Amino acid sequence: MGAVAHRLYTVSGVSANVRQRNPEEFRKRFMAEMKARLNLSDDQAAKLGVVMDQTRQQFRAARDTIEPQMQKIREEQRQRISEILSPAQSAEWQKMMDQRRRNFDRKRGAGGSVPAPPAK
Repeated sequence: MGAVAHRLYTVSGVSANVRQRNPEEFRKRFMAEMKARLNLSDDQAAKLGVVMDQTRQQFRAARDTIEPQMQKIREEQRQRISEILSPAQSAEWQKMMDQRRRNFDRKRGAGGSVPAPPAK
């Protein structure tokens, strides 16, 4: 069974169609590879699952802490950019940002957002 799981994991081809990474799929593939290649016992696999869960929680906590700071930096950047653009440039920049937001939302399944530049 481990060999089959490993084979399924390693045979998956490379696709030019890059899609949003699914953490659950990554976890399943990672766990299958670890079990197959390292011949983990059930106990070891269970402990590895705990390590994976704890690590995910730590990453989420770190993201939750830093994201507000990152958002503030993005907003300050947009404000500074808007201050140097003419009205015509601002209108074109708004179009650029709208297109970027649509592309981002499409890639994320309409869950994400790229805030609009501040109005001049």
